[in-house]
This record gives sequence, C-alpha cells and structure tokens, in this order.
Amino acid sequence: MVLQYDRIVELVQGTTPDSFLLTPQILLELHRLAIQDIYSCAGRFRTGPVTLSDGRHSPPPYQQVPPLVDEMCQYVNDDQTRSPIHLAAYLMWRHNWIHPFFGGNGRTSRAVSYLVLCSKLGYILPGQKTVTDQIVANRGPYHEALHAADDAARDGITDVSKMEEMLSNMLAAQLYYLHQRATGMQ
Repeated sequence: MVLQYDRIVELVQGTTPDSFLLTPQILLELHRLAIQDIYSCAGRFRTGPVTLSDGRHSPPPYQQVPPLVDEMCQYVNDDQTRSPIHLAAYLMWRHNWIHPFFGGNGRTSRAVSYLVLCSKLGYILPGQKTVTDQIVANRGPYHEALHAADDAARDGITDVSKMEEMLSNMLAAQLYYLHQRATGMQ
C-alpha cells in the first residue's frame, strides 16, 4: 500500500487538475503496486471469469474488461463539469462493478478513486485517517454504497449518490481530524 500511495503522490504532483488523464496503464500500475507480493496476477487484467462471494453482482465476461476499463477512464477524462467527489465515487463503484482483476480489486478501486479525487483538486489531501483508511476500518457503508449503485445499474441507471455521500462524509472527517490536530483539540 505504501508503494501505491507514493505513486499516487507522484502522479498528483506531476499534473494539474485540468491535465490529469486516467488511463488503463495507471490502473494496471496501481494494481501491480498493491498486490505484487501477494498475487501472481499483479498488473494484469483477468483472463477468466470471477464470482463474487456475496452473489449480488456478476462481473462482466473477461473479454469485456479492456473496453469497459477504457470507457470508465473516458468517463473521468471527458467531462470537466463533474465534481471530484462524483468522479471518485463513480470510479470506486465502476471499478468494482467491472472487477477487472482476479484479486486486489477493492484496493485498486480505493486507490484510483483517491488518486482522481486528489488530482482533480490539485493536491494530496491533508490529514490522517484518509478516506481510504476510513473505508478499510469500516467497510459496511462502502459495501452498502456499492450495492446501491449496483441496484441502480441493473435498472440501467448510473447512480452513485450513496457513494458520493459516503466519500463526502469521509473527506469531511479526514479534514476535521486535521483541524483537531491543528487546534490541539484531539
């Protein structure tokens, strides 16, 4: 995770909010950095079917992964009017929906979501207990938001509003924690 975070910092510092472009190569790199010592499939899209343990969503066939990842990246890159929170929420959901890897999808979706949030704001967000740390500490709201977006997708609607709300609240908590430290109110 440290290698992944360090790469996120490099990517954010190397671009401006208007120049950042999400690519499949960035996604593959973040995946590789997250799981290179855990899974042999690090940095490669899946080449077979996967089944999720909760049974609520069946990821698309592996042959559709590359074009779906391209489409996901284009969604982030094409419209400059969408808020950073919306784009981060969309990525967190859509990446998990596509499930492009055999393992490490959650880690990679949280990383790419945080990368885009920071990139679109123009800086690494200050504070400890980052959004991603908060998700790992309490996955319940994260899973609920993923399920809500999956339910909407089954109806042909892209609705990541629950994910946006969750991320917005977590971002506020991250910044509030920084405020507490700055004022000595810990």
